[in-house]
Amino acid sequence: MEKVFIYYSNTGNGDIVANKLSSYNIAIKKICSNYKLSSNLFIAMLTGGFKAIFNRNVKIKDFDFNISEYDEVIIGSPIWADRLSAPINSLLKKLDLSDKKVSLILYSGGEEIIRAIDQVKFFCPNASIITLHEPKKNDSELEKLGVFYE
Repeated sequence: MEKVFIYYSNTGNGDIVANKLSSYNIAIKKICSNYKLSSNLFIAMLTGGFKAIFNRNVKIKDFDFNISEYDEVIIGSPIWADRLSAPINSLLKKLDLSDKKVSLILYSGGEEIIRAIDQVKFFCPNASIITLHEPKKNDSELEKLGVFYE
């Protein structure tokens, strides 16, 4: 079964997850948005949170990736204001995942992810969900991935 991890990362948490998943022979595809967040974390949280709360679409830069060759699609998203990041939200609106096994890996620095899980269920009702608390700072969080991907 061919698997791909498609993710967005602004602070490096997604990159840490991608590095771990690559050790399980999972293809990796990082997406970037045309919308650039501020390097100031507070400003980035405000503007990113605003886009997430109001379900704003952002353009995904150079996304010409064909998922048809993969049986399983794993999507990684940071949590912004208790929601999926705007780039991942925009991606989920574009992809047809109806014939795929889908999993989402959500990485967050906060505690609230209820609305993000509701969004996942809207786009991918049968998706498996793994939540990681700041995997960049907490190596032990990455152990949760082994249950699903080893």
